[in-house]
Amino acid sequence: MNWIVLIFAGLFEVAFAFCLGKAKDSAGNEMYLWYAGFILALFISMSFLIKATQSLPIGTAYAVWTGIGAVGTVLVGILVFKEPATFWRILFLTSLVGSIIGLKVVSN
Repeated sequence: MNWIVLIFAGLFEVAFAFCLGKAKDSAGNEMYLWYAGFILALFISMSFLIKATQSLPIGTAYAVWTGIGAVGTVLVGILVFKEPATFWRILFLTSLVGSIIGLKVVSN
């Protein structure tokens, strides 16, 4: 169950990075709404991370959390913000996913 909580923590990490990206491209009241979304997603992400680390090893949980956030943020960047999807970005993204899966496999 705590692995699912950790996955949600990582997804909310992606959400707060997305909100930062949208705030950067906004102005006025819309910008402040995106920053409010950032703060809310950050709070939820940290709350889930705290819950997950109560029973998962902190090193593994933190690495998986940041890995999910990194992979998700790169994918959002490519799909939403039209960042380049070069061979090298995809290769290293794939190796990062493999590393996250490896950490899950070797952790209790």
